[in-house]
Amino acid sequence: MKAAIYSQKKDLDTFLYLSKFVSELENRGVQSVLFSEMAEALQFSKIFETFSSKQDLIDKEVDMFFTFGGDGTIVNSLTFVEDLELPIVGVNTGRLGFLASFTKEEAFRALDDILKGDVKTSRRSVIEVVSPKMENFYPYALNDVTISRKETTSMITVDSYINDEFLNVFWGDGVIISTPTGSTAYSLSCGGPIISPNNENFVITPIAPHNLNVRPLVVNDTVKIKLGVESRVPQYSLSLDSRLIHIETDKEIIIKKADFQILLVQPNHLSFYETIRQKLLWGSDKRN
Repeated sequence: MKAAIYSQKKDLDTFLYLSKFVSELENRGVQSVLFSEMAEALQFSKIFETFSSKQDLIDKEVDMFFTFGGDGTIVNSLTFVEDLELPIVGVNTGRLGFLASFTKEEAFRALDDILKGDVKTSRRSVIEVVSPKMENFYPYALNDVTISRKETTSMITVDSYINDEFLNVFWGDGVIISTPTGSTAYSLSCGGPIISPNNENFVITPIAPHNLNVRPLVVNDTVKIKLGVESRVPQYSLSLDSRLIHIETDKEIIIKKADFQILLVQPNHLSFYETIRQKLLWGSDKRN
């Protein structure tokens, strides 16, 4: 068995933890394949196989993908794993962690169960920008696709269509199109609803709308969403998760659900509702 090891952190604590984790994998007969930038920065004494692309994961026949960091690390792992159906094990070394389900201590305790597959797997939908085709820009997002204003303090106007039927004109700072996974991310901070991961929906959430009667809308994720932008400047910003590009205002955006899902590994005892209780401190009011 081979396991990919991916982290965006390059500090001493990460090096010490990963050295121990890789050693524990080796003791179980699992070969580690390290993210090349991480391996170069942390300077492991032992030489490991490395990866820097999806094709590397295929060529090296990786069976499992471990991430070490926060939710952003898991979100960025999409660019490597994509449609390979590799189980992603998120070890939370960050702060909030809705997606990274294992603490650093739990990862060691549960390692045998993880390797045996005695864990839960949650399938998560992915958004794809199908138009315009953007050269050298990754068209998929796990959390959300966001249109926002660029280089102006003025509002932008976003015309929205669902399956070519006119929906609304959003005046404000922009619009977020979120998956259920991304409903606890940017969309939530803009007043969007929390959607449990097994739902097949998109959430359309306006950012600082000028019309106060405009509210987030939940739609089925089988639809295609078309967005057109008017602005006082010639470009607007388009972000897919943490990746950002600037688009000319004469280009419309068409969004749909991708043809693949990603697999997140979770402890058997953990549920989505327990996670949001923990992370959002529900039921922790001192009056109760």
